[in-house]
Amino acid sequence: MIKNKVSAKDVAELAGVSRTAVSRAFTPGASVSSETRAKVHAAAETLGYHVNNLARGLLTSKTGIVALIAGEIQTPYRSFLLATLSEKLQAAGKVGLLINTDRSDESVAQALRQAISYRTDAAIVLSGMPDASLAETCLRNGMRLVLINRNEERAGALRVRVDDLAAGRQAFASLAAAGCKRPALASSKAGTPSLEDRCRGFRAAAAEAGCEVIEEASGMTSYQTGLDVGTRLLTRTQRPDGIFCVTDLIACGVVDAARRRFKLRVPEDVSVIGFDDIEQASWESYNLTTFRQPAEQIAEAAVTYLSEAQDDTPRTVTLQSRLIWRGSILA
Repeated sequence: MIKNKVSAKDVAELAGVSRTAVSRAFTPGASVSSETRAKVHAAAETLGYHVNNLARGLLTSKTGIVALIAGEIQTPYRSFLLATLSEKLQAAGKVGLLINTDRSDESVAQALRQAISYRTDAAIVLSGMPDASLAETCLRNGMRLVLINRNEERAGALRVRVDDLAAGRQAFASLAAAGCKRPALASSKAGTPSLEDRCRGFRAAAAEAGCEVIEEASGMTSYQTGLDVGTRLLTRTQRPDGIFCVTDLIACGVVDAARRRFKLRVPEDVSVIGFDDIEQASWESYNLTTFRQPAEQIAEAAVTYLSEAQDDTPRTVTLQSRLIWRGSILA
């Protein structure tokens, strides 16, 4: 036998209130007494009633759905940032809808069109793979927009960025202070704005110090890339004595290449600095000196913006990463 859905009318009858009172009891900030709200919630709990936010969204044009548009979601830092964003969105009464952009085919555009069809209120575009055209699609469909670690600045959007140039400079200064004379950069070929800025900052600081930088880049941002570029760097005639890796995953691969393939000591033979402060960075086998990304602040800025009144003025929030000193660099 098919069971009929519980309606707001059923809740109103059990609670002994009007249908309008039920609606107000489930609307944040609506005018309703605490006694009425308590009776309505008790009746809803008894009947197993849940508000249909999609139906409500058709009337109010607000569904509370926020699309999270991201690539490389399997990497430790990206998955941590997505989890942090989801937690902050839920606390604000919103729901995150993930769109994975690792595949650059029609499936991504189709997923975004489906999100729009559900009256998605806003989108948060993370750095990495997402194409700029996806942001345009969101704005054209009236969605609010947050761009994280992206270069573009758009009217009606918030851009949240980390000062990666400054971090790259600090990485070089830290290796120089540790006595490193042959600094190196280990990167991927992902070409994201964040990674490029870290490299530019490192190169600029080295140039100002009159120091030549050894560089290797390969593949995507992964542990395997770290093994590959680490092997190439450490087989050079002039082997580097200090390596700045643009992510922790790459740094872990570089450390393992140094220790396992060449029997080198870290940091005595080569110092290594990473970026992101993923969980693995603090493991005893790596004990990695790295930059901690301000994920909590990034998520807080994004959700706060989406909770405020809409404003067409482009806004930018710039945050700082923090160097976490561990044992992979000489003190």
